[in-house]
Amino acid sequence: PYVMIAVSDTGCGMNETTKARVFEPFFTTKEPGKGTGLGLSTVYGIVKQSRGYVWASSEPGVGTTFRVYLPRLVDSAGHIAPSFESATAAPNGEETVLLVEDEELVREMVHQILRIQGYTVLVAGSGDEAVRIVKEYGGPIHLLLTDVVMPQMSGPGLAGQITDMRPEIKVLYMSGYTEDTIVHQSVLDEGVNFIQKPFQKDVLGKKIREVLDRQLVA
Repeated sequence: PYVMIAVSDTGCGMNETTKARVFEPFFTTKEPGKGTGLGLSTVYGIVKQSRGYVWASSEPGVGTTFRVYLPRLVDSAGHIAPSFESATAAPNGEETVLLVEDEELVREMVHQILRIQGYTVLVAGSGDEAVRIVKEYGGPIHLLLTDVVMPQMSGPGLAGQITDMRPEIKVLYMSGYTEDTIVHQSVLDEGVNFIQKPFQKDVLGKKIREVLDRQLVA
């Protein structure tokens, strides 16, 4: 048994060529600087990780419908199973984290998680804003937590600028797509600190502590 979610619009629709590539990472029909091509590929990745399916139906001039099928979870008595919460609390911290995320809802969610876990959080919605914060902030910044693909300035490009100004800062990248994919697309170097969205708050907390507590090897 599956639960189906359908989302429809009455927009311009897609031809067969576009529809065939709609879930492809980094594919976009928008002009440069207006889209990353990761939105629908992220949706596809999340749905597949949840053992579900997603289909797109579209016709030029008519509109588009996306149907997402997710497995319905039931317990042995036939009731909807409660959501799982990890029994292991995420470790807290007191360091300062610079959070850079262009999606407002994601940015606010991560901001709240970090505050609850005890961190001082500096928040930026773009690479340019993050650079300005680093220049103006007088205290130490221990970690840069940045999205990988953002308009105007990528996460790796931002990290390069900030580490030039603050060589001691540590960097943790986050992305809605898998590490293998963005490394394959030469967006990230292999072996960097990375966490895949979406993540549970305790997973994020443990990853941040792992990065902050790791000693540099001479």
